Amino acid sequence: MAEIESPITRQVTRENGDGRGPPIDIRLEDVEDCLIYDRHGVSFPFKKLYQDRKSVIIFLRNFLCYSCTEYVEDLSKIPKETLQDSGINLVVIGQSTHHHIEPFCSLTRYPHEIFVDPERCIYQKLGMKREEKITNSAHPSPHVKSGIFMGQMKSIWRAMTSPAFDFQGDLYQQGGAIIAGPGSQVHFSHFNMNRLDHMPINWLLQLAGVQQTLDFSDKPKVIHV
Repeated sequence: MAEIESPITRQVTRENGDGRGPPIDIRLEDVEDCLIYDRHGVSFPFKKLYQDRKSVIIFLRNFLCYSCTEYVEDLSKIPKETLQDSGINLVVIGQSTHHHIEPFCSLTRYPHEIFVDPERCIYQKLGMKREEKITNSAHPSPHVKSGIFMGQMKSIWRAMTSPAFDFQGDLYQQGGAIIAGPGSQVHFSHFNMNRLDHMPINWLLQLAGVQQTLDFSDKPKVIHV
C-alpha cells in the first residue's frame, strides 16, 4: 500500500488568484494543543474545532479593527442552514481576552462559533504575519465598506468608549484563514498581508464545499414582476 503523504496547502493571494503560488507546509500538529477560550473563559485545545468535521477558521487582526468588524458583519449573514447542509463549521478566532467576545458579537450580530487565542500561540506557530505589507491588489476586499481614514476613526472611537480601554489585541498582528478537518488534513490556507487582504467569503465557502453563492452587497434588490 502506498504511503500517504501529509497534505500540503497552497498560499493563494489575489495577485495570483489562479492558485499558482509558492506551496507552504501547514502542520496542524504544531498547534493542535494550543488553548483557545470561549466567551465564558473556558479553555480547550484548538484541535477540537476540526477533529471530527471540516471547518472554515478565520483569524482576525483584533476586535477593534474596522476591516475585521465589517468582514465579520458579512460572515454573520451566512445562514446556519447553509453551513449545516454542507457539513461545514464556521469559526472566528480573535487574539484578545475572552471578555471582548460578547461585545464584538453584539456589534457584528455574528451568530456562529467564536473563540480567542490571547497568547497568539496559533498565530505565531502557524507563521501568520506581523506588520503590514501593502500590495497593489487588483481585487480589493468586497467586504470592507469604510475608507481607511473613517475606518480608523471608528476603531479609535470604539477603543475610547470600551469599558476596558485597550486595543483588544496586538495592533500589528495580521490574520488569515484555513480550511481544515476532519483530522489534521488542511485543504486551504491564506495569511493576510494587510488589513484589507481578507479572502472573499464566497471563495472560502466554495473551497470548503458549499455550493450556494451568497450576496453580501448592500445594494437594494430589484425584483422583476
